[in-house]
Amino acid sequence: MDIFQKCHYDLLDVVREKNVYPYFHRLESRQAPVVMMEGKRRIMLGSNNYLGLTEEPEVIEAGKQALDKYGSGVSGSRFLNGTLDLHLELEQELAEFTGYEAAMTCSTGFQTNLAIISAICGKDDYILNDRENHASIYDACRLTYSTVLRYKHSDMEDLEKKLQQIPDTAGKLIVTDGVFSMRGDICRLPEICALAEKYGARVMVDDAHGFGVIGNGGRGTADYFGLRDKVDITMLTFSKSLASIGGCMLTNGALADYVRHVSRPFIFSASIPPSAAATAQAALHCLKKDPQRPVRLMNMARYFQKGLIDAGVKIIEAPTPIVPIFTYHTLDTLYYGKRIFEEGVYLNPVIAPACVEGECLLRTTVMATHTESIIDEAVDIIARVLAKKADY
Repeated sequence: MDIFQKCHYDLLDVVREKNVYPYFHRLESRQAPVVMMEGKRRIMLGSNNYLGLTEEPEVIEAGKQALDKYGSGVSGSRFLNGTLDLHLELEQELAEFTGYEAAMTCSTGFQTNLAIISAICGKDDYILNDRENHASIYDACRLTYSTVLRYKHSDMEDLEKKLQQIPDTAGKLIVTDGVFSMRGDICRLPEICALAEKYGARVMVDDAHGFGVIGNGGRGTADYFGLRDKVDITMLTFSKSLASIGGCMLTNGALADYVRHVSRPFIFSASIPPSAAATAQAALHCLKKDPQRPVRLMNMARYFQKGLIDAGVKIIEAPTPIVPIFTYHTLDTLYYGKRIFEEGVYLNPVIAPACVEGECLLRTTVMATHTESIIDEAVDIIARVLAKKADY
């Protein structure tokens, strides 16, 4: 059998025939509240640039200066020739800001989860994984040879049942998103930490969508609940609130040292380019200097949610800037996403496997730099399009 025989994505033929293909739109400007896409002005409601820092002059200038000083790349891994003073400074600042002993940076957020979980979990261990965790956590679990037990989304009764199945002698790691990327809800961290203590498990939080968004001054999910001392590992990504690319593990010093020396995804990957490290550091400085930025973000998110509800649009309400709109079925979701895009708003259609069929949605996200007038314009377009019957 030819191995390429199975390499055909059947849905592509359908969506292209119906002219509702939603991916790879060409962006021709900065990530901003309003962008140029494919030659037309579009309101950007599909970016994870939560704090709007990709446009911040201080952040842009830091990247330029790093290019001048260090060049375009490091041409090696952190383990060997790829550790810059920039990386060490960034790690120290992130650890101090979040209250952890140590930090370890990786080239991407996806790689960070691979690096952490594959290093600390082995074939005799158990990983308890929320069903709606990010794909990078699922892939990390595959690298471990551990037994993976998926519990129903934010269902603490199901999590406890899974914990009761595990031998007392086995290692146990509970992994959860802090803010879930599709629905925008926050994990039930107090209950998770209580169960971890009861059953001798460790806790890891993927805070890709929580850092810079919730908690005191944007310090994330553990801080939001006052549980920093109960969360053993926090993972961050720089591609969202920190307006760059890369990721970070926050934990105690001994565990960070262990992962640095045994993690294959960390050891065998080139380190973050100088400009990316510098921009992430500058974005962190902006957050420190302006701790009200996450407050403005949430105020704008609530304004957007209220506008949609008042316009009769059915949404999932959550205390984060992720605002999902129900569309339920795949072709309906793609149709409405395409029509809304044509009317001047970019958002993200979410279909299987990112969600269960029948629970498809349009994922929208707000930035701290959006204005009420821009949001009003977007709400009008979304409500007007969704009021019409899908025609494909």
